[in-house]
Amino acid sequence: MKELIVKNENKILLIVLDGLGGLPINGKTELETAKTPNLDELTRKSELGLTISVDYGITPGSGPGHLAIFGYDPLEIKIGRGVLEALGLGLRLEENTLAIRGNFATFKDGKIISRRAGRISSEENRRLCEKLRREIKYIKDYEIEFHSGIEHRFVVLIKGKDLSEEIKETDPQKDGLPPYLPEPLSEEGKKTSEILKILIERGREVLKEEKEANYFLLRGYSKVPKVENFCEKYQLKSLAIATYPMYKGIASLIGMDVVKSSLNSWEEEIEELKRNYQSYDFFYLHFKEIDTAGEDGDFEKKVLLIEKFDSLLPEILKLNFSVIAITSDHSTPALLKSHSWHPSPFLLYSPFSRNNEKVKFCEKNCQKGSLGVFKAQKILPLLLAYSLRLKKFGA
Repeated sequence: MKELIVKNENKILLIVLDGLGGLPINGKTELETAKTPNLDELTRKSELGLTISVDYGITPGSGPGHLAIFGYDPLEIKIGRGVLEALGLGLRLEENTLAIRGNFATFKDGKIISRRAGRISSEENRRLCEKLRREIKYIKDYEIEFHSGIEHRFVVLIKGKDLSEEIKETDPQKDGLPPYLPEPLSEEGKKTSEILKILIERGREVLKEEKEANYFLLRGYSKVPKVENFCEKYQLKSLAIATYPMYKGIASLIGMDVVKSSLNSWEEEIEELKRNYQSYDFFYLHFKEIDTAGEDGDFEKKVLLIEKFDSLLPEILKLNFSVIAITSDHSTPALLKSHSWHPSPFLLYSPFSRNNEKVKFCEKNCQKGSLGVFKAQKILPLLLAYSLRLKKFGA
């Protein structure tokens, strides 16, 4: 690929509408239900398809889903959620640091009754992390750090030698179930398992008087892997624009520049896109809330959020990107209240796209599109080709 890449002034925009794909309720998916005149108009000038992040039937997490979109094999590069969250918060990770994604949760009668502690506010999160920081600084000579994220999410860093990622996650993935213990999954995980069991018990003691966030769940145990630099791989000066730490984290890990300022709305993200337009070749623009509505099982809210994006699309189009792709890292049907294995809708606009009939942007029409069903790893080569950044292969 590197030998074929040529540089030019054409600018590429990759928009990730997290959790976009859905399943029918009352005969229509969220995309089919939403009124999306701007997306539908863009569809007429675009190529359509469906993307598979990992493989047929495999439900991707956000990390593998994004790795695939950025042209990496998610089966070869395993990046834990903890590392992504930590990097997204701008934390420095060293070789002997274990990063863990934490969820504040509500614990009662031996069961987790809310895995997200009722989606507490970010301000409440900061208060709770400060409380934990004051009371828990070391366990068995291992340094412990708590770093607040957005809403119920936070990061735990454990610093010391011989820490292992081979630990069972404590999140039961559904409300109404008891949390798991952080048991070792291999012999090398025994020491880390002991530390985490102590951490959980001490955390329970510190949080016992809290009404909602009286417990925390641990997942995504990980250390920093070595990953080929995205900007060097594709010869693109690249910028990531996102609100949530995890998505900033994966962009940072692969070498993209990341907008450091705190962004709180889609409108603010679009303003950053405008502000930085002249300075970069490639932009990754991430919108999270569609996925959240799907996970909450809120079909109507997911529809409204898709319609909101559609209303903002003309502002983005005014920038006259040479290539625009709109897709997702995975589907999150409100019917399932979770990520799913269903391929994600994909739209690719370029002056060199083969035009469509007037059709709606939705799963059914993407399935019939000229690009067909394809691996998400092939998105970047397509974007390079449609921006005229790939020369001919062979004589």
